[in-house]
Amino acid sequence: MRIGFHGAARTVTGSKYLLTYGSYRLLVDCGLFQGEFETHQRNWRRMPFEPRSVGDVVFTHAHIDHTGYYPRLFSHGFPGRGYASPPTKGLLGVVLPDSGRLQEEEARYLNKFGLSRHPVAEPLYTESQAVASLRHLSPLPFHESREIHPGLHVTLQRAGHILGAASVAVRYKDAAGERRTIVFSGDLGRRNVPILVDPEPVPEADWIVVESTYGDRLHEKTDPREQIRAAIVEGLERGGTILVPAFAVGRTQELMYHLSELFRTGALPHVPVYIDSPMATSVIELYARHQSEYDEEMLERMNGGSWGAAFPWFHVCRTREESKQLNDSNEPIVVISASGMATGGRVLHHLLHRLPDPSTTVLFVGYQAAGTLGRRLVEGATEVKVLGEPLKVAAAIRQLPSMSAHADADELMAWLATAPRPPKGVFVTHGEPAAQEALAARITGELGWNVRIPEPDEEAEI
Repeated sequence: MRIGFHGAARTVTGSKYLLTYGSYRLLVDCGLFQGEFETHQRNWRRMPFEPRSVGDVVFTHAHIDHTGYYPRLFSHGFPGRGYASPPTKGLLGVVLPDSGRLQEEEARYLNKFGLSRHPVAEPLYTESQAVASLRHLSPLPFHESREIHPGLHVTLQRAGHILGAASVAVRYKDAAGERRTIVFSGDLGRRNVPILVDPEPVPEADWIVVESTYGDRLHEKTDPREQIRAAIVEGLERGGTILVPAFAVGRTQELMYHLSELFRTGALPHVPVYIDSPMATSVIELYARHQSEYDEEMLERMNGGSWGAAFPWFHVCRTREESKQLNDSNEPIVVISASGMATGGRVLHHLLHRLPDPSTTVLFVGYQAAGTLGRRLVEGATEVKVLGEPLKVAAAIRQLPSMSAHADADELMAWLATAPRPPKGVFVTHGEPAAQEALAARITGELGWNVRIPEPDEEAEI
């Protein structure tokens, strides 16, 4: 068995891990690179392996940096199947066509205003190609060991993070006929957060591939609900719109949970809250459908009812016209809109309108990858470009790091420590270099395990 690290190596996005088992190839995750221009351009480069050579793809979860390259892989000749947990399969039915639609819209915009660096901007893939790729996607229930190739079994277990998120265990026989297992953490969620059950312990493993997004940081030991309350109150005092860039999958639903509790208890006045993301609206419906993923607190809140009945304080913008009308409002409102790192979607149009307004508050509630507009804003940029237009930043920019859906360094270490026995080695991926190195040092120092930080497109025998 060999493993190739063709994404999320020395960077946070683009997860692609290629396992080669004899003549068979299994790709774990198939994500897009996101961030600054050079990183984004990696999506257009020829892959170091032929899509036709890949037998199957298994997904850890539905975020685009883990799944968004799949339609392009498919359109370039991938002949196999994709496997995902049932909730993730449902989410991909929303996320991937939306990604294709955004690719097409971006290409049209660049061509219309002559902003492309090429004679003609083309989408990475189209909405129709994304829809076609979904026909080759199969559900893989949690804890079911499935033989997807002779001698090779895949099992999913819950990782928290977002609805349907999984860690992946791949079991196989080595050259000597011994049973071996490599475990991919996927993106690990946090313990004791609303809605979803906690991440499950590490299964017995010979090798572990672990994410390190927050490998060099600890989340604040504060109540995120109180932080949200304080940020909303401050924004209301400024008198303008409170714009919250939030991922349509996971973060929007968690925000709804916290805000509803603040409204219900009277800790916040009933300020109008608009969910301005078609994808988030569809995702809410999927969350309502997969109540087997809920923790006890969420099950009690739902009590067999509908999501709308459990969260009655929110308005959903279903059309572009409704979205545009939000920018005509002169009253204090809260707008939750994707994407979470301000890399695309309706939130860009709100930022274009609101960033120069000093009464606006832009509230970031998650990780901002290097090179993204969100990262530039939280780092204090006073001028930015939005949809090609230069803007002065007069709005107040706030960030709530405690709202992250990623485990922090202590939580990653605690998850690794649940392993039944020490593995032969750990590969640290899916993090910026400083985070990877910090986590690797802790694993070596505290657990005494062998650790390796793979370079882009590096291959290793396991």
